Amino acid sequence: MKVRIYQPAKTTMQSGRAKTGAWILEYELATARRPEPLMGWTSSGDTLNQVRMSFPTKEEALAFVAKKGWDADVAELHERRVIPKNYADNFRTDRPRIGRF
Repeated sequence: MKVRIYQPAKTTMQSGRAKTGAWILEYELATARRPEPLMGWTSSGDTLNQVRMSFPTKEEALAFVAKKGWDADVAELHERRVIPKNYADNFRTDRPRIGRF
């Protein structure tokens, strides 16, 4: 069985980074999703796509996958780069002009 392990990014609806440290294990889709003919909802013949497991660390998730004998695809999270800025930088006169001014 193929699973995917990743660390979720913060949603666009939140300003903080709380609850983004956990690692999520999801099963890969065995069957393709398709719209249901009657209601138009998206459905799949595989019920494992509804399962999401959370682990505190990547090592614990990999240990669980190794114990079950599954193949894992681990997606590493890109590190966040913070460029420090001051309010006074908005009024600097020595910065290059950008635009049509």
